[in-house]
Amino acid sequence: MSTNPRMDARGREESVVPISSSADIVTARQRGRALAAALGFSGSDLTLIATAISELARNIVEYATTGEIVLSPDGTAGRPGIVIIARDEGPGIPDMSQALSAGYSTGPGLGMGLPGVRRLMDDFEITSHAGRGTTVSVRKWLP
Repeated sequence: MSTNPRMDARGREESVVPISSSADIVTARQRGRALAAALGFSGSDLTLIATAISELARNIVEYATTGEIVLSPDGTAGRPGIVIIARDEGPGIPDMSQALSAGYSTGPGLGMGLPGVRRLMDDFEITSHAGRGTTVSVRKWLP
């Protein structure tokens, strides 16, 4: 699938990657890595950002079937950064504290998804409503 650029509420261009398959996870990861590199991230930070995007997109495919990853630059803290929003309209997360505990998994994985993303990124916010979906918003600031 292709990415779809659009403007956010602050007039910044954001890239929207629809997620419904493993191929879309790769696309989101590549697009996020390219944006991060353009913002000045390098080395291990690029790997951390790409890993966080992969984990968020994989959760969409595994638990919600479809959703989107939204990538945009951010400068609200007075320094450059990247914002990654993973949004779906899936079943939601019934027990947020359990889902954010290292080692917990409802699937065959290691349960490092959300706790791992929280550790990799500088800011982490999540909202989830039963039957209405989940939104995870993360930020990484340029060192």
